[in-house]
Amino acid sequence: MRRIAALALLPLVSGCASIAYYWQGIRGEVELLHLAEPIRAVIETTSDSVLKRKLERAVAIRDFASRELALPDNASYRRYSDVGRRYVLWNVIATPELSLEPRQWCFPVAGCVNYRGYFAEAEAQSEAAQFTAAGDDAHIGGVPAFSTLGYFDDPILSTFIRYPDPELARLIFHELAHQVAYAKDDSVFNESFAVAVEEEGLARWLAAQDDPALSAQFASSQSYREGFRGLIERTRAKLVALYGSDAADAAKRAGKAEAFAAMRADYAELKRDWGGSIGYDAWFAQGPNNASLAAFALYSRKVPEFRALLATEGGDLPRFYARVRELAGQPKAQRDAALAATPGAHSAAVAPGPIR
Repeated sequence: MRRIAALALLPLVSGCASIAYYWQGIRGEVELLHLAEPIRAVIETTSDSVLKRKLERAVAIRDFASRELALPDNASYRRYSDVGRRYVLWNVIATPELSLEPRQWCFPVAGCVNYRGYFAEAEAQSEAAQFTAAGDDAHIGGVPAFSTLGYFDDPILSTFIRYPDPELARLIFHELAHQVAYAKDDSVFNESFAVAVEEEGLARWLAAQDDPALSAQFASSQSYREGFRGLIERTRAKLVALYGSDAADAAKRAGKAEAFAAMRADYAELKRDWGGSIGYDAWFAQGPNNASLAAFALYSRKVPEFRALLATEGGDLPRFYARVRELAGQPKAQRDAALAATPGAHSAAVAPGPIR
């Protein structure tokens, strides 16, 4: 019961709002745990051949994560929950009208985070509407998985089990990384670290599979990620310069509209190059706006620095994790400076994935 009560203090239920808000988070996690069944039991009883194969693949990926990536060897991702919906929860991110800095919500244990999570989509939409009515930009991100940072044995979920195998591996590595290190009040640090781990883990996993079909599948999806990442970075750079200028607010609003119109036009061009792929259509259907750009930045801003840090540790993941835990315990300004000073920290860009 102490662990159940602690849910109100975890990032997935971030904020210092009403008891009703905390309660929906507790209720949502209890539901996931109640639904969870041992994966082996599901494999033995299911008549769904696709689900069976994917669960077998997930077991192998989970074992690889601990054996080859030194990620926690515990009961997380060894059970399965069918939640009966597309996403397990929805995150709301909000920014001021003329800023790319996301708003924060703070609470005692996990500190401050830049999103607010809901297990019901309608509640997330209601929250986003309130920010929009107040003049903010708001974005709702559907979340297929999240980490309780080791408080609970997180299960594999129906929301992501049918992902292509490289994406399934990527997600499991990412969520387990959150159990390795966590810095209070620093969503960018936490998410960028997890993305660095997922991408390193995915590269090693693909090499171990030695499967040309899997490698081709990954190369295709990665090209989409890189194209979209470039689009995000170009638009973000325009807006950072615009919002930081001495222009009047009216001029900034006009420039903002032009930047997002250009982004839509560039995306249409990208889609033609991709043969009509609709992978990011849902993201564009909501916006784009400041909040949706901020959502991507949470996952990408410091990844080059973590990649460089891993390189300085000779690719040794346990040593890398130890150094990250050390940084996580430092004041934010000190760890930011240490990461920025890592040799090669700004020599590579990152291809961010969808928000988790």
